[in-house]
Parts: sequence; structure tokens; C-alpha cells
Amino acid sequence: MKSVIVVGAGIWGSSLALRLAESGWQVTLVEQHKPGHVRQASAGETRLLRCAHGSDAWYARLAWQARSGWRRLEERAGERLYHEAGMVWFATTPDGWEQASARVLKELGIDCELLDPAEGSRFFPDFRGDDLSFLLWEPHAGVLRARRATQVTAGLAVAAGVRLVRGRAAPVAGDDAPYTNAVEVDGAPLRADRVVWACGAWLPGLFDEVPITVTKQDTVHFAVPSAWSVPETPAWVDYGASAYGHGDVDGVGMKATSDAEGPPYEPEHGPRAVDAASVEQARFYLRRRFPALADSPVLFSQVCQYPLTPDAEWVIAEVSPGVWLLGGDSGHGFKHAPALAGYVAGVLDGDHEPEPRFGLHDRTPSRGLRTSGQVG
Repeated sequence: MKSVIVVGAGIWGSSLALRLAESGWQVTLVEQHKPGHVRQASAGETRLLRCAHGSDAWYARLAWQARSGWRRLEERAGERLYHEAGMVWFATTPDGWEQASARVLKELGIDCELLDPAEGSRFFPDFRGDDLSFLLWEPHAGVLRARRATQVTAGLAVAAGVRLVRGRAAPVAGDDAPYTNAVEVDGAPLRADRVVWACGAWLPGLFDEVPITVTKQDTVHFAVPSAWSVPETPAWVDYGASAYGHGDVDGVGMKATSDAEGPPYEPEHGPRAVDAASVEQARFYLRRRFPALADSPVLFSQVCQYPLTPDAEWVIAEVSPGVWLLGGDSGHGFKHAPALAGYVAGVLDGDHEPEPRFGLHDRTPSRGLRTSGQVG
């Protein structure tokens, strides 16, 4: 039986551990805290699931596959993990990112519709769209209960035979290779045929070669009337303004927050309080787009982080024989997890090589794929 150690029980690591265990691998999952702990990027209350990815069909296709994966996962768990409330994209230009997304979605056979801005009143109790060129409607997009989904996925992995080990992991160097198929966990060695380091914001602190920086991202939820709940109210993204949000899920309020890249952040000991400027920025956007909510009080706030690559492409790369790095989700990786797990499992099984875009080469800065951060 082939064996693998997966380091990191965020949504990527837990999903991969589950997939490999069900494929006949002997899997050890290492996590220094607990699956779904609040320091993880995966532990935000919510993430968005959408297929729109500009002109990039690869991610759009993977997101559509992931949607089916999330449906299967919540059926197994016996609880709702994905609210398919739909998503409205606010397009400020007639032939920008949203128009490119619509063309790709239609080519892939994924439902979408271009609407006049006046149609915004169909979706929101209060809406101002006089500055918009059109709306892009994705009816099969929606909101994932992220932290709960991470906990559920890790639980299903353990039920499938994955051995969960609590402890802080470090790579082990070899005599003739920079890294070996071993992991030191709180001083004790573990060894397997493969090692996958899927430890999110901790990855660049362990491997200098990864092109990842970590930024602090504040998320803000506002107390709103019941009419602004999910699924009655869809998710929304304003690419041009780097803003996104969704209606109330689980009573923590309507999410309305910024995708603008935040300051550098240390995930283990960084501050866990959102900045006052982040709250004011979110409120400024509400005042412009949803005027009735301009004075809504903050109900819940949370600090997340982005492990960002310069071009927002992920890292899936072998750094030594049998030693793989999986990270740099760049704020758009959560939603893909069930499908990405299958893709990476195929890499480990030797069925295919990872896309060249995921290598450890120099990256050209770009925001295009991320749009908008916690969209998954």
C-alpha cells in the first residue's frame, strides 16, 4: 500500500487526505492545531463558490466540477455546507473581466446571464446600480460554510482511515537532496512514500523557494434585516471596486468587505482584530451600493489571510523526489477543494504532470485570477 503524509488540515490538505484514503493510500494528516482552527485561511465563516474566472477556462471548469463535489460531500455529511443562492457580478465596463467570464462560461455550458443594471432590484431589497454597465448573473454560484466544511472534510477523512496527528511539522533534509520523504513532528520523525506540504500561510516560512507572501485580510459582517439573508439574497462581487459579500448566513450578518491586498501578516502570532479602516471602507461601499444598509452596525468581524503568489496561480510542485508543495491559494482556492484533491491525487499517482503554471518559476504580478478574494 502506498503511503503519504499530508501536512496541514485546512480545506486543501483535508480534501486531499480524504481523496487519497478512499483511493487506497495509507494517509497520515498532520495539523499543529485543529482542523478549522481560526488561524487557518480555511476557517473564515464563509467563502464564495463561483465559476467566473475571466478568460481562464481551466479554473472555471475546475470550479464547476467542485460544485458537484461539494454537493456529494454535504450529502455524506448530512448537513448543508453550500447555499446555492446565486451570484451577481457588478460590471462597470462593457467589455472587461465580467464580459470575458461570460464568454468562457457560455463556451463551457455553465449557466449565466447578462442583465441590465435595473435588474438589480430583483436580487436585493435595496440597490443602486447607476454607475454599472451590466450585471453578470451566475445562478449556480453561492456561499460555502467554510469553517464547518473544513471540519466536516477532516472528520470524513478520519472516518475513511486517515491517521490525524497533532503537532508542529518541519521538513527533514537529506544527504544528497534538500528534502526527504520524512517529516519531523515535534521532534519525532514520520516517513512515507510521499509527503505533501499543504500548510497554507505557514508554507513560505518552511520553504524559501515558494513564491508566496502572506497578507492580512479583514472581513466584516453587518447586522441587517431578515430580507438580506441567504438564500433570499445572492452573493455579489464588484471586481472594479475590489469588494464582495453575501446575505446573512447562520446569523453572523451580511458580509460586505474588501478584496484589496492587505499588509504583510504572520499567521501564528499576528493581530486578530480587524482595523477600523477596514470597517469604514466596507461601510463606504454599502453606502454607495446598498444605501439602506449604510448605518447597519457591525455584528461580526474576523481576520483571515491570503497566501498570495504574484500571479495568483497556485503552487503544485515537487521540490525533491516524493516531496510536494501545495499552496498559494491566493484567495480563490477554497471553492475548488473537492476537485483539486482529485487533480493532485492524479499527480501523486503518476496519471498526469501538474500544469506548468503551478511550478516554482518566476511569476509576473497579476490580480486577475483572484477576483475577489474570499470567493474561494
